[in-house]
Amino acid sequence: MSLRLHAPVVLPCDPSCSVLRDAVVDVVDGRITFVGGSADAPAFDGEVRQLTGILLPGLVNTHAHSPMTVLRGLGSDLPLLRWLQEQMWPNEAQMTAADVGTGMLLGAVEMLRHGVTTSAEMYFHGPELVSSILAAGSRVVFGAAILDVPGMSWRSLMDEMTSWIDADGLRFGPGERVELAYGPHSAYTLAPSMLTAVAEEARAREALLMVHVAESPEEDLAQRAEYGSVPALLKASDVLGGRVLSAHSVHLSDDDIALYASYGVGVAHCPGSNAKLASGIARVPALLNAGVNVGLGTDGPASNDDLDLLEEARLAALFARVSAMDATVLGAAQALLMATRGGAAALGREDIGALEAGRWGDVVHIDVDDPAFATGLDAPDSQLLANLVWASGARRVTDVWVAGDHVVAGGESTRVDRREAQAGVTAVASRLRSVNL
Repeated sequence: MSLRLHAPVVLPCDPSCSVLRDAVVDVVDGRITFVGGSADAPAFDGEVRQLTGILLPGLVNTHAHSPMTVLRGLGSDLPLLRWLQEQMWPNEAQMTAADVGTGMLLGAVEMLRHGVTTSAEMYFHGPELVSSILAAGSRVVFGAAILDVPGMSWRSLMDEMTSWIDADGLRFGPGERVELAYGPHSAYTLAPSMLTAVAEEARAREALLMVHVAESPEEDLAQRAEYGSVPALLKASDVLGGRVLSAHSVHLSDDDIALYASYGVGVAHCPGSNAKLASGIARVPALLNAGVNVGLGTDGPASNDDLDLLEEARLAALFARVSAMDATVLGAAQALLMATRGGAAALGREDIGALEAGRWGDVVHIDVDDPAFATGLDAPDSQLLANLVWASGARRVTDVWVAGDHVVAGGESTRVDRREAQAGVTAVASRLRSVNL
């Protein structure tokens, strides 16, 4: 399969966040082979699509629990720990593997319609979740949620993930759409020795380990009393050193940030969820200045409650500015890079998150027939980026390609009937309500 996408503006999301004018993106056998001005493009004998708007890489959602589409709206006015204990965990206990697949299917469709081509999912029932990802045509990093709570065996959950990785490898599926990982939930649901055991399994397989860290000030009081901080606990427990993604990471000290930088820990910043649950505002400028790779995450659709990563980019920049009382501390270009290249780096991936030769052909087209772009595509680069991040966001995403496959056209999934997917979630939510009355 050979595809050339030709557009007035291409945002490759290179480190300087360049803006290319009258440019093309070539995809051959799922991989990008050329990105640059049309005048410099090589001869091409494949399909050529003439587009009218802006091309950018598929967005990378570094932290999500997308099957929770079936729980959207529950406990929406509760703080984090009550929200988990009173609403999420009791309902999740009633969810079947099929329910997880149903929730993930709608979540994948919703994300694709917002230009999100990759999501890092920490959840249960991996085979059903992965099946839904493949049905929608998106991409996933699946970390099996590992907890030590009544009714669950943390070791069994870990061993199941290990067996799966050993059988199928870290990445598989068409266009390597699936990556397997480990998802130890947190330092307050697992003992340090358990975290150590999971980290050993992950490092032995060069797998990503994703863990919730310092999301709210109340969750880890015992751990902080003994170790000083959760990052310090992770170091003492020999969790750091491999591929580690620290989700949320709201309440970090200077020492914590320096520790993360020294070990190459990635951070998944979830501004929308952290604001809705009143968890706090992560120290994103300090993390970036220290050289920590920071990506953006939506968190679950029951805590955010949407799966719109460009909205997270806008919120990340807004919160950083108001926290510092400095309108220059985080700009539109940096916010866009966190949603793309930065997210890929936080996951330890160099094959997604940017439009560069060799990376997968995950491409998003944003139509510019919208008031947000009324100042014109010939506006200065900084103005064009500002209009995308501050004004437009994802509402004009019309087309999405994953590994060169056209998975969204005209704003709708080409593979999944969205209304049927919505009806499936409606049925699951109705059953859960009747069980939990």
